[in-house]
Amino acid sequence: MTKQRTQFFTNWSVYVINLFMQLRYYLVIAVISLLSAFSAQESTVAPKYSNEFLSIGVGADALGMGNAFIVNSSGASSGYWNPAGLLGVNKWLEVSFMHAEYFAGIAKYDQLSVAHTIDEKSALGLTAIRFGVDDIPNTTELIDNNGVINYDNLTSFSAGDYAFLGSYARKISNRFCLGGTAKVIYRNIGDFAKSWGFGLDAGMKYQLGKNWTAAATLRDATSTFNGWFFNLNEETTNIFLSTGNSLPQNGLELTLPKLILGFGGNYPFGKSGFSIGGEIDFDITSDGRRNVLISASPFSIDPHTGIQIGFKELVKIRAGLSNIQRVTSFDDKRSINLQPSIGLGIAVKGFHLDYAFTDIGDISVALYSHVISLRIKLNSTLRSKKTD
Repeated sequence: MTKQRTQFFTNWSVYVINLFMQLRYYLVIAVISLLSAFSAQESTVAPKYSNEFLSIGVGADALGMGNAFIVNSSGASSGYWNPAGLLGVNKWLEVSFMHAEYFAGIAKYDQLSVAHTIDEKSALGLTAIRFGVDDIPNTTELIDNNGVINYDNLTSFSAGDYAFLGSYARKISNRFCLGGTAKVIYRNIGDFAKSWGFGLDAGMKYQLGKNWTAAATLRDATSTFNGWFFNLNEETTNIFLSTGNSLPQNGLELTLPKLILGFGGNYPFGKSGFSIGGEIDFDITSDGRRNVLISASPFSIDPHTGIQIGFKELVKIRAGLSNIQRVTSFDDKRSINLQPSIGLGIAVKGFHLDYAFTDIGDISVALYSHVISLRIKLNSTLRSKKTD
């Protein structure tokens, strides 16, 4: 037993040393990116929750696991979660789509992703995301110059947040793979305001052993910059001033880096076809104190976890915990608030249908929704003919 224990710890020591040697340069880059964000924060507007629509998550499979998904991500949506996961696309082309609604259907959230395997060592991915509210009443001209309410002057507009992601993944060795994502962000509030932004994400996966994997994603690695431009006509300007509101000014908004560390595994039950897997992620934000489990300045840490039980690749049952927050009630009692989620995945040939309910019993103060997503895996016609 002593010899076996010594061999066990020796093997793990080798794993840790090899992992550090492979990642030392990328860890330095991550630390420099996080530290440089603080100096940039002093000269640029850096709100705590900038571009927060990109933190909701995509795919019912991920949402069912409490958004703990940077290790398990291996499909078309990996461009969002961890671009290194694109190497898990095992078909010529994979397409995924998701739709969710929030606030009783007022807000719509949609995602479309495609991924293509270039060869055994590289893959590409494209993702489009929209979070928007449509048909918002515009009442700025409801009352005319004579002080009379005129409903004919009532119009509507939409407020939408859009993100377009282009990703690339490359296998460095049998254990180690890297990926990167370039993203363009467009946000608009009717004809009143619009914003353009650009940012970079980076991701990696490292196979620790047969059943264990470590992963990391650095979002907004160089910080994401959004330039806001406002277009207010003379009448709208007068309304703002007469109602005591200050006029918005063109400016630059900064999204600071966020590092996500993940660790997960998957174990098959012999030859029965059943397997159980799990993952735990730690979101490390660099924009000061947040209402998360570990709240500090300048770094806050938000842990979340998920598990899934599967039968072959046909059925998967998922559960997760996320949005762990400290809540103060009206009688000044503090408590820990959780957001539990469950999910179900069904696969038939190249079609994968996933469902998630993201707040069981509505016990969390966070948003909840029924989420449905679909993945389709397609083979190339030319490749099929060559195989035949």
